[in-house]
Amino acid sequence: MKTSPKGIHLILSSEGFSSKPYLDSAGIPTIGYGNTYYPGGKKVTIKDSPITREKATELFASVLPAYEKIVNSKIKITLTQNQFDALVSHTYNTGGSDTLFSLINKKADSETIRDWFTSRYTTAGGKVLSGLVKRRKLEADLFFSK
Repeated sequence: MKTSPKGIHLILSSEGFSSKPYLDSAGIPTIGYGNTYYPGGKKVTIKDSPITREKATELFASVLPAYEKIVNSKIKITLTQNQFDALVSHTYNTGGSDTLFSLINKKADSETIRDWFTSRYTTAGGKVLSGLVKRRKLEADLFFSK
């Protein structure tokens, strides 16, 4: 599967845009739409040159398939487009969670999956971040939408 425009919008709006490199809430150098590395695997550094929105969009499009590949390889059941998009958003932001993938593959009940989405990966530097809480809720809502 590939991420739909709805899923791409969720990721881009959750990540926000920065033309200049910055340290994200976990202290990782980041640029564009939440990119921590460039195609080929070179990591973003604070000393990197600023980029345009157009370049950031190209960068995002070039790395998104890596996250789609993770979801496609880890999930063994049939997903709806919304479920796939929610998982790609989560994976783009967190790198993926074998526990979440396992719950979905085992067809855990909706309450367990929603609770997992909304109660994990909401902190950085030991603090709960409202932006991550909001993102996890949006991902859970998308995962369970028809």
